[in-house]
Amino acid sequence: MSATAPTAALKEWGAVAHALLQGRQALLLRKGGVHEKRFSVGASRFVLFPTVAHSHAGSVRPEHRDLLAPGAADAAQADGEELTVRAGAEVVAVVPVARPQRVEELEDLHVWTSASVRSSRVDFRPRHQLTALVVRAVELPAPVRLPRRPEHRRCTSWVELDVPWPAGAGRVVHDDEHLAVVEAAVRERVG
Repeated sequence: MSATAPTAALKEWGAVAHALLQGRQALLLRKGGVHEKRFSVGASRFVLFPTVAHSHAGSVRPEHRDLLAPGAADAAQADGEELTVRAGAEVVAVVPVARPQRVEELEDLHVWTSASVRSSRVDFRPRHQLTALVVRAVELPAPVRLPRRPEHRRCTSWVELDVPWPAGAGRVVHDDEHLAVVEAAVRERVG
């Protein structure tokens, strides 16, 4: 039996988790996993389950590629390998992307290339709506290492992890003023 209650975890690129913690972005763009009919916000407060794929190098703008190695180091790629959870997020705003044709206008708010956002987030499953999440990133008080389990392999957005994250614990990256600016920009450009 676990010593901690399960915590909701959103699967996200390990490089993006590092971008959030370094203040390079406060935005996540989601459509849902292959096994999901649509993306839904599973929790208003969650940790990030770090993932990695070989395609990530070409999907991140050159000035942010320094995030790829630490992101890959955090992500377990096989069952039994350990992954490192170091980032939490609190949802500030959920914005349905009503104008996906303008998604390139969000480039200053994230580390991805416009081409990768278009192909993997807009054009992928085009009948599914893209959702923009403005999040307050929080560095956990200490990184947590966990084994990757077979149930983590499914192509879904959400999993549960035994990661302690008491309310109010951890270093908050952006203040409310910055997050309000990001939210306003997202709503104005694509909402």
